[in-house]
Amino acid sequence: MAVKASRFVTIKGIKDGLTFQFNDTCDFEDLVTELRFKLEHTHQSILTGPLVHVDIRTGKRQLTEEQKDTLLDILSQKGNLLVRSFEEFVPAEPEPEVYDRNRVRIVTGMVRSGQVLQYEGPILFLGDVNAGGTITSTDDIYILGSLRGMAHAGINGNKDVVIAASFFSPTQLRIADLISRPPDEGESRESHMEFAYLQDGVMKIDKIANIARLGRDFNVFKGV
Repeated sequence: MAVKASRFVTIKGIKDGLTFQFNDTCDFEDLVTELRFKLEHTHQSILTGPLVHVDIRTGKRQLTEEQKDTLLDILSQKGNLLVRSFEEFVPAEPEPEVYDRNRVRIVTGMVRSGQVLQYEGPILFLGDVNAGGTITSTDDIYILGSLRGMAHAGINGNKDVVIAASFFSPTQLRIADLISRPPDEGESRESHMEFAYLQDGVMKIDKIANIARLGRDFNVFKGV
């Protein structure tokens, strides 16, 4: 698929679909107008044929939920386009919501689809990681909430880390350079908190009550 010059909307063909790059400085209404024009006039050819996956990139534009819904509605109603990911700007966490107590960092919030949160050191995340969202850390990751997206602990190569969540249903788990397969579709998950860890190069999942068996020093949470 050809790449065409654009003022506000750039459509690029990639190996397995399309990317829609939206200008992050123009008026939102101008962006919407150009998007509609391209889909209805200059880029009609992409609306025919087999299903096409679309990745949306919004740069540093901060969209309201209503604006995001507008863009998704336009694309979802056009021919064979299927929105696969929506990468939007994530502002830095406000200072009151991030605390350092000893070594652990405590963060509250929610990781939405397309968002990626990165941290150094052990992280205690109070909230949900939704499908399509990603949370990473050089150390342990503890989530008091649902993990339905991707979590990557030990991103610097540290294998002596764990990933824990109150509700464990990730699309993917990574510890150091080892990647787990997602759970089988329809596989039921336990309702209690679970954690993932490496043992002899294999990723395993167990009840959080058994974490002491790892022989780890969890004084990182002293004072939390």
